[in-house]
Amino acid sequence: MTSSWQRKELPFLILYAVGFYFIIIRRSLQISHDHYTKLYGLRPGWISDRLNDVSDAQWRNFRGNLPILTLVFGIFALVATVSRSYGLKAKGMSIVWLLLSMAYLSYLHGACIVYILSIASANYLLVKVCGRTKYVFLLWIFNLTFLICNRVYGGYPFSLFGPKWAYLDNYRGTFRWHICFNFVVLRMISFGYDYHWAGHDNRFDQEKHVQRCNNCSSGKTCYQLLQGRSLKSDTFSLTIYLCYLIYAPLYIAGPIISFNAFASQLDAPQKTYSVQDVVWYGLRWIFSLMLMETMTHFFYYNAFAINVTWKYLSPLDIFVIGYGVLNFMWLKFFLLWRYFRFWSLVNGIEAPENMPRCLNNCYNLESFWKNWHASFNKWLVRYMYIPLGGTQRKLLNVWVIFTFVAIWHDLEWKLLSWAWLTCIFFVPEMIVKSAANGLKVESSFGKFLFRELSAVAGAITITCLMVANLVGFVIGPSGINWFLSRFLQKEGLPTLGGMLITFYVGTKLMFHISEAKKNVRGR
Repeated sequence: MTSSWQRKELPFLILYAVGFYFIIIRRSLQISHDHYTKLYGLRPGWISDRLNDVSDAQWRNFRGNLPILTLVFGIFALVATVSRSYGLKAKGMSIVWLLLSMAYLSYLHGACIVYILSIASANYLLVKVCGRTKYVFLLWIFNLTFLICNRVYGGYPFSLFGPKWAYLDNYRGTFRWHICFNFVVLRMISFGYDYHWAGHDNRFDQEKHVQRCNNCSSGKTCYQLLQGRSLKSDTFSLTIYLCYLIYAPLYIAGPIISFNAFASQLDAPQKTYSVQDVVWYGLRWIFSLMLMETMTHFFYYNAFAINVTWKYLSPLDIFVIGYGVLNFMWLKFFLLWRYFRFWSLVNGIEAPENMPRCLNNCYNLESFWKNWHASFNKWLVRYMYIPLGGTQRKLLNVWVIFTFVAIWHDLEWKLLSWAWLTCIFFVPEMIVKSAANGLKVESSFGKFLFRELSAVAGAITITCLMVANLVGFVIGPSGINWFLSRFLQKEGLPTLGGMLITFYVGTKLMFHISEAKKNVRGR
């Protein structure tokens, strides 16, 4: 229940938030206007004759290839729909999708498709030999070796194998295969361990789950059920395996789906989303794309971040750009992941939703990572966190998992710095949360004090998240001293204080949002 003092504070919190975003928008427009001539990565735009910030290579490539991607996936969906209308099920659909996906990969990677198929075939053989034995851990060694070697050797130029193969380097396609292969590695591990667990007693109680799950009890099927139930042995065939690895809609960027969940939907397409739901999902994506276009035409956050210009600005402007860059990154990945998930839904395969919660509605590290790359989080929990001991060793597990996440992204010191900084911030949060869960606050003053302390902790956590992500993806470890010095000097202290107050207010607003959702569910 919401107390009277919580109801009274809400209008003031909303008023503060409106004022904060007014200042952020106004200042963003001003600094973008004052410094645009010093920035690179800006191109002529289509909104009010303004320049468009396409300095982010990933966003620029996705945006430029949208027409051809949409055409390809439209054809893919049409062929898949027609095939299903003829009664094709698991084996038949996997062959259709495999052939279509092979054509797609040939365009993306050219002759380098031979690397993907060779490594995938070796992994399949390893799974069939060791998958049901105590040597299943060899899958991790195999996949980590190729994950690292692919980067070290730059995707293996054909000239490495002799001058007579060097001509194939002219036919490497339009997209570097070893970048996409990071996702294939996750799928190969998923296939291996789902095969391993299928040979043992399944601890997943399907009947009990259906009784407790609102989705499953209503006749639909949730992701947990798709992933948890065991599959028949013939489902782990080479055709379905390869189809899963290179399934076109999810191949480039995910979302990540386990083998069990993917193979379960080959026979019976997903029922969670109706046709109207999928159409509405697509329309919301178009609206979000327009929001991104507006942002990149008026606020040049990323162009500032990749230039040295912002390092000479005031602490307030540095905060505005840093905050803006994180919001740009969130919206970029939101659009990428939901675009590919949309086409997967059209084809009847439901993958987990990435970013189910907005970046600005996360006040602790745990909820942030559960809601950022949510499908990757589910993968990490299933294939790393639980096998490593789960909650019994969580303080140790977090270091292993985040180190793997950094290496999986790329072999860069700034990503390892990001991972270890996150762990440094994460461990105290887990200890404090564990202690707080054991407290029983009865008095009104005790509840008030607990809520205020939680809001202060949220403000500190959000600040730590900003620092860790800016270090990992923008300024690198060498920029930590510069970044901290700008805010710990006399000139930067007012901005630091205002930032902490703002995050404190934001955390309290998040409390209100969470409580409102609980009240709606309780009705």
